[in-house]
This record gives sequence, C-alpha cells and structure tokens, in this order.
Amino acid sequence: MKADIGLIGLAVMGQNLVLNMNDHGFSVVVFNRTTSKVKDFLGGPAKNTQVIGAMSLKEFFSALKRPRKVMFMVKAGQPVDDLIEECLPFLEKGDIIIDGGNSHYPDTERRVTTLKAKGILFVGMGVSGGEEGARHGPSMMPGGNFLAWESIKLIFQAISAKAKEDGLPCCEWIGEGGAGHYVKMVHNGIEYGDMQLISEAYFLLKHVLKCSTDEMHSIFLKWNEGVLHSFLIEITAQIFAYKDTDGKPLLDKILDVAGQKGTGKWTGISALDLGLPVTLIAEAVFARCLSSLKEERLQAEKMFSPPQVAFKGDKKQYIEAIGLALYASKIISYAQGFMLMRSAAGEMKWKLNYGQIALIWREGCIIRSRFLNDIKQAYDKQPNLPNLLFDSFFCQEIKRSEGSWRQVVSTAIELGVPVPCFSTSLAFFDGYRTGQLSANLIQAQRDFFGAHTYERIDQPRGKFFHTNWTGTGGNITSTTYNV
Repeated sequence: MKADIGLIGLAVMGQNLVLNMNDHGFSVVVFNRTTSKVKDFLGGPAKNTQVIGAMSLKEFFSALKRPRKVMFMVKAGQPVDDLIEECLPFLEKGDIIIDGGNSHYPDTERRVTTLKAKGILFVGMGVSGGEEGARHGPSMMPGGNFLAWESIKLIFQAISAKAKEDGLPCCEWIGEGGAGHYVKMVHNGIEYGDMQLISEAYFLLKHVLKCSTDEMHSIFLKWNEGVLHSFLIEITAQIFAYKDTDGKPLLDKILDVAGQKGTGKWTGISALDLGLPVTLIAEAVFARCLSSLKEERLQAEKMFSPPQVAFKGDKKQYIEAIGLALYASKIISYAQGFMLMRSAAGEMKWKLNYGQIALIWREGCIIRSRFLNDIKQAYDKQPNLPNLLFDSFFCQEIKRSEGSWRQVVSTAIELGVPVPCFSTSLAFFDGYRTGQLSANLIQAQRDFFGAHTYERIDQPRGKFFHTNWTGTGGNITSTTYNV
C-alpha cells in the first residue's frame, strides 16, 4: 500500500493533522526521529486507522506515491534545515516538501529557492487553530513553489475548516516564496493584538467597574452576539465562568506573566524594516514583555501610589463604551496588519489577495470572527484598498465608536489603569487622520545636527534643501533628485 502523503513530526499538532487526513480518506505514512513515538501513535490515537508507520526515512519514503508529498511538523529554524538535508538523498525531481511549522518567512524564501535548483518543490504553509483546529479543521496558508499546489490542493482543502456562510475551505494559495508563512506571521501578530485588547477590556471591567467574573461572563456572552463575535471573545466568556475546585474563579489564581513564542516579535520587526507604524501589534508584544517583570512591578507598586480617584460615571454606559473601544481598536489592529501585508507584498513582489486572506481566516484559526466578512467585502469593493479605514463601512464604524473610545482611554489614564493597546490604537488613528503632523520640526532638527536635508511645502516633492542653522537667515543650499 502506498500513502498519499507522509508526515514527519508526531507532536500533538502532527498527530492531529494525520488523524484529520485519515478521516477524509487519505492514506498517510508517518515517521518521527524518536521511533517510539511512531509505535505509541499507532497503538494509541491511530489505532484502527489506515495510518502507516515507518521506522526509518528509507522505509518512510518507499511507502509514498510519486510525486512524494512530505509534510514537516517540526520545530522551526535549524531543525527544518537539518531534516531537509536528511531527506534529500531519498527525494527525486518533482517531489514536494511542505513545512507546516511556524517558520520565519525569510527561511522559507531561502528554502524555496535552494530546493527549486534541485528540482524539489518546497511549500511553506502557515497552520492556525491549535490542536483542536488541526484535528477537526485548521485555517491553512500555503505559499512557496506554485507548481506544488495542484498536487497538494485536494488534501489540504479537504482537511481545512469550512466557512459557515458558504462552505468554502479556509485554505487557498497565498503566493510565491515565503508569502504563506508571512501571512501566518501577521495572523499571529493580530492575534497578539486581539488578546491584549481583550485583556485590557477585562482589566477595566474588573478594576474600574469592580465587575465580578460572573458579571464579566455575561458581558462577554452579550458582546459575542454582536460585532465583536469571535473565537477569542467566546473562549474568554468561558474562562470567566470556570471555577477551581474550591468554587472560586480559576482566572484569579493565574500568575499575570504572559509568554510568547516569537511570531509577534517577528511581525514588529518586519514593520520596522518596512517603515510601517504597526503600533498595536508591537505594543501587544511589549505588554507581554512588561508582564514578565513581575518582581520589579511589585516593587514599583509599593513606591508609586495610583491616582486617588474613583470612577463616578454610569456603570452600564461605561460597559457599552468599553465594548465600542474594543471594536474600534480591533479595526485599527486589522487595518495595520493588512497595511503591513500590502507593503511586504510590494517589497517581495508577491501577489496577495487580501479579500481571500480574510476568507481563509473566517474559520479554523484563532482570530476567526464575524468581522472578517466585513473585511472581505471591503476588498471586494476595492481590491487595491490602501487602508481599511478608507472603506465606507469601517469609516462609519470608527466614527460611531470614536466618542466611547476616547472616553474609555481618558478615564483609564485618569484612574491610572494601563491600557497600552487601546491608547496606541487611538494615537495611531489621530496621527493617521491628521494632515499636518509635527515631523517638520524633526526634519529641521535632523538637518541641523546631521545635514540630512528636508523638503519644503512650497516646493515640489523630491527637491531637498539644507540650511546652515547657525548662520544668518536665508543661508540655504538645495539639490534636486527623483524620489
């Protein structure tokens, strides 16, 4: 019996993807460096399935149909390169490698090019949805060597999540090179932002309005029925309802130190490299970094008392305002994320379909939400939309939420409650909608100390000037070049 596809790496995600493929009628051969995991898998979760176990790479590759399709579910970085080298002696021209881990997109770009020269088709595929998604339907973002797509399309679209609205698979070709892993990276960055925004809304409800976890459970259930409907809002409501063995909320016993695995950081670095103000995702990463300074925060708490001010407004009205502030900030987060993908596509010569990306994220992934249908419609109307804020729907939603957004942020500042992502999203919005910023002074300063030149508002763009700022007025030289 020859298998349709092979998978190497039997951690939980790998195991669940194999079982998902088996459920959809595909025969799978599996291998793991620690071969005892293969035996445990075949005797446990894969018992009574058609899954084939291999105890060596030679046995693994001999069990595959040609062209051989091999999926890696191993740790990103050097382990992927090492595994490629181990597999190369068994591969032939036209065989396909699919990296389903969270690889950094420049590594995927390199691997696509290197393996193309050897006749091997490499695909870097983002997989989102965690263990549950892998088992029952993830969101999948394949990119790389397009020649591989027709051979793997049937399998991955079959096992992916399907959108409730139209039944479309949440898996579609993203683009060349590292495009698939780049889009997955941005997805994870948006996930960081969504989670931080939700945690700030929780913090305001708890510390400003003194809501109990039961009250917050009810609030989030209500939010999940409206524009904020999403997987993260849904599970947060469930978290509020969960009680420990003593009947008290488990959430209150969890240490306030958040971990991270690096994809949010990569998103921030990419934004800086491209010169884009993806401030909300970066701030969400910094918020996790700040949370790790637990001992220092405890010491600072003793030294600096919070403002001695109590909330005096209407509780019900402020709850509604927090929901609208969360919604407006979420719009900014996605606007920044799609700005970043648009800029990267221009830099890397990728042809990204932004409406299609929104469709892929509708089910299976961590950031799945009703909101993504609105993004799809925005790009259906204007495929080259430079920013979601220019879409009529999102423009009106921001205007509708703006007053509440400002109220929430200003109240939090007055009471000394940290809301870094609510604040930075509002600051971005105010900066983005301001036609004349303070950067003219920065340019004057740069020219003063470093002769970096500046442009003038009364001259054409592309004509640069330098001033001897310590001399007399009018001592100006200029040069002109195309920009």
